[in-house]
Amino acid sequence: MPSLDDSTRGRILFGGDYNPEQWPEETWQEDVRLMKRAGVNSVTLGVFSWSKIEPRPGAREFGWLDRLMDLTHANGIGVVLATPTASPPPWMGARHPETLPRDEQGRTVWWGSRQQFCASSPTYRAYAAAITEDLAARYAGHPALTMWHINNEYCTHCWCDETARHFRRWLGTRHGTLDALNEAWGTAFWSQRYDDWEEIIPPRHAQYLHNPAQLLDFKRFTSDALMECCTAERDIVARHTPHIPVTTNFMPLWSGQDAWRWAEREDVVSVDIYPDPKDPLGGQYNAMLGDMTRSQARGPWMLMEQSAGAVNWRGVNHPKPRGLNRLWSLQSVARGADAVCYFQWRQSRQGAEKFHSGMLGHAGEEGRTFRETCRIGSELGALGAHVAGSRIEADIAVLHDWNSWWADQQDGRPSVRLEYTDVVRAWHRALWESGRTTDFAHPEHDLTGYRLVVVPHLYLLTDTAIGNLLRYVRGGGTLVSGFLTGVADGDDRVRPGGMDARLRALFGIGTLHEWWPLDAGERVACEGFLGTLWSEEFEVAGGEVVAAYRGGELDGMPAVVRNGRAWYVSTLPEPDALRALLGRIADGAGAGPVLAGLPAGVEAVRRGELLFLLNHNREPVTVPLPGVHRELLTGTRVSGGLTLERHGVAVLGDTSP
Repeated sequence: MPSLDDSTRGRILFGGDYNPEQWPEETWQEDVRLMKRAGVNSVTLGVFSWSKIEPRPGAREFGWLDRLMDLTHANGIGVVLATPTASPPPWMGARHPETLPRDEQGRTVWWGSRQQFCASSPTYRAYAAAITEDLAARYAGHPALTMWHINNEYCTHCWCDETARHFRRWLGTRHGTLDALNEAWGTAFWSQRYDDWEEIIPPRHAQYLHNPAQLLDFKRFTSDALMECCTAERDIVARHTPHIPVTTNFMPLWSGQDAWRWAEREDVVSVDIYPDPKDPLGGQYNAMLGDMTRSQARGPWMLMEQSAGAVNWRGVNHPKPRGLNRLWSLQSVARGADAVCYFQWRQSRQGAEKFHSGMLGHAGEEGRTFRETCRIGSELGALGAHVAGSRIEADIAVLHDWNSWWADQQDGRPSVRLEYTDVVRAWHRALWESGRTTDFAHPEHDLTGYRLVVVPHLYLLTDTAIGNLLRYVRGGGTLVSGFLTGVADGDDRVRPGGMDARLRALFGIGTLHEWWPLDAGERVACEGFLGTLWSEEFEVAGGEVVAAYRGGELDGMPAVVRNGRAWYVSTLPEPDALRALLGRIADGAGAGPVLAGLPAGVEAVRRGELLFLLNHNREPVTVPLPGVHRELLTGTRVSGGLTLERHGVAVLGDTSP
């Protein structure tokens, strides 16, 4: 299989989405001049160009794209060429209304925006395959082509009749028989038993709560249906250019795609990341998504989209302060990115995203955003030969599974305040703030290379996953788990005892009596810290009580237990306490920080032979350093310590004791 290395060729790719069809052709030469000034070496073309290429059914207008491909190549800029299938032209919906998605209430999702397609529609799939075939045939041999980009941010859901037929076929493959489906879905509840496949529909608008197992399977199906569309287009371009890598861009921590399964089918794993500049933990969010994407890629990955400044879709859209764009860009490189790209190159003057920033903003080449873009491009150009293709070794894995997340979203659960992603982020934050680099892993992945495995919260665990965790601990690994984990099996069936018996034995837990979710603002006192969000009433059976609840209904009952190398935390400690607890457990497992003694707000990451230091503070910070180093961004020699400017970054190599 081709890989990202085949596109980077020892460089870091730098650029972004380029939408020249929005501009007069005379603008293109100016764009290329400024791209070269900024150090841009890669642009993504054609993402939303379907109606430009195919203005009416069967027509093909490639001349403008021919000229663009030639222009970029002549100026040393590679092209990530997109199939334009994310946004069908209006003629498709007008002539083929069966391609338009329907929502849960049966209402049509019309054209006039983007992504108005039903992934199950044979008509949509046929048109998408035809334009992909012609695009691939025309540009397979073009020297500008460095990568294929399939569609864009797959996110469409549909509940139409064609989707219902597709869903039934998918269910037949998954369950085999109606009896097996009825058993898996628990249809004895509320008289929901199915006697004919035709009776099964997607979980449309209903009188009251849906069957949670049906909802879970529909989420699995939707991810697979979208993946079928992506795979069909991937196979077409790969047939024409087997040497050119293929990607599609994930949205970060989006619930609609099982990115573990999708990543297995990609040559290059790419993602769009948009931290909020006003979020004081925006850097942690950026780090977490970098860790997750690197883990899906099992190596270097592509930052397909970020913003150079403000976005346009938050309630209040804040720009990035001076230096923040550079900090987060280099942070992504530190965490494994070999491509740093943006939406988009030139900020639009019309359309729904005209207030979404671009590398070249409305202020033009004299604007601060473009000047910062040029600095980033220059530095990435200097770093490329030192960092491209190198790896990150992590001692800690955070377990994450889309199936558990989907099951966790059901209505009728103990607490609507329990948001899966909030818990995952809280645990990753604790490890990030303590200076430890983490991978992410699926609970069924091979975990033997990690000193510590962290399970923030996995409500659903298959028998295979539970067996994997047991083998990991028996093999000498350290495991720490958060609350409400291992409650349900793969069909969202609650396990006897409220937690799998094998896990209870692993953690030294006896009877699990009750779950005690906490109200907003409510805290539960524990020995040495306060817990938030959740608490549990259980007895130990062989486990050591590390901390007990103090006061209230759970007074004297265990809050944190340990059974050898297995730990269980039944509440969400406040941030400082969670950081201290996980730090203690990590130290005991031999998973220490990258660099001890870092000032607050400073991040250290090792990638290959390089040490990245990143200052997330708004003021300068001095970092003590052992040994002698060469700072690659300035070429200076560093020993004893280093002062980082606000949002400053240093990349250290040639370390000596």
